[in-house]
Amino acid sequence: MNPEAFIGLAEEIDGVFFLIGAAILLIEIAEAWFKGSLKGKTLLEMIASASTQIPYLLLEVTLMTAAYAALYVVSFELVPWSIPTAWPWLLVALLVADFTYYWEHRIAHQVRLLWTQHAVHHSSRDYNIVTAVRFGPLESVWSLIMHVPMVLVGFSPDVVLGSIIVVLAYQTWLHTELIGKLGPVEWILNTPSHHRVHHGCDAKYLDKNYAGILIIWDRMFGSFQVEEERPRYGLTTDFDSQNPVKVWFSEIPGLVRDIRNAKDGKELRGRLFGPPGWKPDA
Repeated sequence: MNPEAFIGLAEEIDGVFFLIGAAILLIEIAEAWFKGSLKGKTLLEMIASASTQIPYLLLEVTLMTAAYAALYVVSFELVPWSIPTAWPWLLVALLVADFTYYWEHRIAHQVRLLWTQHAVHHSSRDYNIVTAVRFGPLESVWSLIMHVPMVLVGFSPDVVLGSIIVVLAYQTWLHTELIGKLGPVEWILNTPSHHRVHHGCDAKYLDKNYAGILIIWDRMFGSFQVEEERPRYGLTTDFDSQNPVKVWFSEIPGLVRDIRNAKDGKELRGRLFGPPGWKPDA
């Protein structure tokens, strides 16, 4: 399979998961309707989640298009070798991309500058399929940086981007409470149960289950937590807004304030690159 065909296949897989997500959404809405729990606030939360695609896609077609083009230039100019695109190597690429996603995701939770973007995905108090498309405007920048090493070792940029698409597409169906635990599958794959834990702001659930496709990474690196009681979703702070602009930039005002008030370079570094909630006396 050539690289262009692979990225085409990845987009088809993305389309399949989109249809799965749409079906789940219809069921979620129907269930809430029959239970009488489909409130105006729930619909506004869904709209706010979907609205995050506006700044995200605007940056995708501008800034990120240029960044992806630069990735192709790097591959052509700096990497004189290439890894074959036979199926065994494509599966290796997917495995490497999934492993990379685990660390990309984990680091985004531990570095405040990155968290300003990823917090958007976590800020909803609801947990439904629309949460899957709730992205920070600049999340793709960090993702691209983390995947540059794949290009440098010889994977085609098309293969890398296709692998990223598949890893993200898989996660669409994870954002629902309709699906319970799935038995032995839970040992290997990321599932809705595992990802509900990840979105919980309860102390026992914080910073757990970073996986994309394979939950084995969390089991290997000590970040796995089984779902016990139903999580409380959202951030540990009191953020609970359905205003799209506030959702898009929820963490930015606090970061700007802390940067302005930083007393020295050490505090500035801590405010930018320390974990969320870092303070000078920590």
